[in-house]
Amino acid sequence: MNRRLVPAVAVLALLAGCSDEADPSRPVGDPTPGVLRVLAGSELADLQPVLDEAAKATGVTVKFSFSGTIEGADKVANGTADQGFDAVWFSSNRYLELVPDAQKRLGTPAKIMSSPVVLGLPAAKVRELGWEGRRVGWAEIAQAAGARKFTYGMTDPSASNSGFSALVGVAAALSGSGSALDAARVNAVAPQLKQFFSAQTLSAGSSGWLSEAYARRANEPGAGVDGLINYESVLLSLNATLPEPLTLIYPNDGVVTADYPLTLLTSASSEAREAHRKLSEHLRGADVQRRIMDSTHRRPAVPQVQPDVKFAVKDLVELPFPGSQSAVDGLITTYFDQLRRPSRTLYVLDTSGSMQGDRIDGLRQALVGLTGADSSLAGKFNRFHGREQVTLLPFNSTARPPLKYEVPADSPRPVLDQIRGTATALDAAGGTAIYSSLRDGYDVLREQINADPDRFTSIVLMTDGENTGNEGIDDFEQFHRNLQQNLKDIPIFPVLFGESATAEMDRLAKISGGKVFDARSRSLSAAFKEIRGYQ
Repeated sequence: MNRRLVPAVAVLALLAGCSDEADPSRPVGDPTPGVLRVLAGSELADLQPVLDEAAKATGVTVKFSFSGTIEGADKVANGTADQGFDAVWFSSNRYLELVPDAQKRLGTPAKIMSSPVVLGLPAAKVRELGWEGRRVGWAEIAQAAGARKFTYGMTDPSASNSGFSALVGVAAALSGSGSALDAARVNAVAPQLKQFFSAQTLSAGSSGWLSEAYARRANEPGAGVDGLINYESVLLSLNATLPEPLTLIYPNDGVVTADYPLTLLTSASSEAREAHRKLSEHLRGADVQRRIMDSTHRRPAVPQVQPDVKFAVKDLVELPFPGSQSAVDGLITTYFDQLRRPSRTLYVLDTSGSMQGDRIDGLRQALVGLTGADSSLAGKFNRFHGREQVTLLPFNSTARPPLKYEVPADSPRPVLDQIRGTATALDAAGGTAIYSSLRDGYDVLREQINADPDRFTSIVLMTDGENTGNEGIDDFEQFHRNLQQNLKDIPIFPVLFGESATAEMDRLAKISGGKVFDARSRSLSAAFKEIRGYQ
């Protein structure tokens, strides 16, 4: 079944003092007094009210810049984080501590709160599975998933820590070894893991957006997803918006818990160190811990504050984390290339005359980066994966013939090289027929879906200007309304570039249940890599 990702209730707001980039105008060692510059996971946006109160109490203002865990590890490892940040604050430091160049740049951590990654299912489904009133383990959960007795959504483990923790936790539990995962143990449990991930019918690049998508689907009959694997805190928050709250399943053989360490970088100035000390002490105070617990549904980090009754299971078994970066990286690679349902992506690419010069070069580089040319930590996962179907549909005044590829799980390089060759040969000329080209794309997808329906399917639309074709957004909306359901459910991810018609692209994403990505103030490569988390 295809995913339909439609924003519903806004889980994360755009908050004052938050950005997604370091401040390049401020040199290392010259921070603004009273400001702690923090590279963080996006889920921490919900702490802003607590941090606003902390600023009044301590004089320390937190300036967030958001990043995924592995992308953040890359920035710490290569020293980029040192250029604009004083501290990092992700849901866990476990992966960072496995990367030698990152680990040596980590200073003092202060654990602020915690939240395990668990499974949430509707109560009726729990009863149907025979799990009501009893604890179950990951092996029984995997067996039921493999039999398609339930389906679920989960975030991309290369982009979001909740998906990362779920992948590690399931693999560790199924290995049954009681010790850290290695490549041999991953291979031994691969059949059970594939069984488990066959039931994943919804994916996203962030926990917040996954929740939004699920909340909308919960109100749609036959939406194709029963539950979610996510942070306990996210599921408890989500329950307030659902017609039928989810019952949280705490596997009795263990979970992986996020412990949210606010961690200084070793390059931090003495002023930043003092700000970190003040802020950490304030946030770990009993009253503030209760405020965090009440407002974010995360567990307290200090023993003098008792966990609320809403945390159904108090004493959790913590599963062992992999002991090496290679084991983690191998597990994530195996997930994409072998375990989860494969992807199908149609790239509808503007190659009109306005793309000449730097813009067409940027498009070529973005596509080439997805063939494995990006050697960064994040880049090696944000690429075309084994078993993935990739179709490039360049367009200008009309759509050009579609260029279809399927990346084999074994020996993918020849096909990736073909995609690279096609990308580097793209040229720019002609007009910008956006909507008629999109219509042509559905003809391609109809044929592919009829031949192989069991894939995650999405459309990426990249355009740098306004539509000049005979068909407009109103025509497309009418066309989309009349599509068969399996085509109507395909999300479109428009990428804003150049002088894109922003309002029309927002409308297009809403029509299809997609999401807009903005490449106007960053590279097209960065936007394309971010989209990978939603495919």
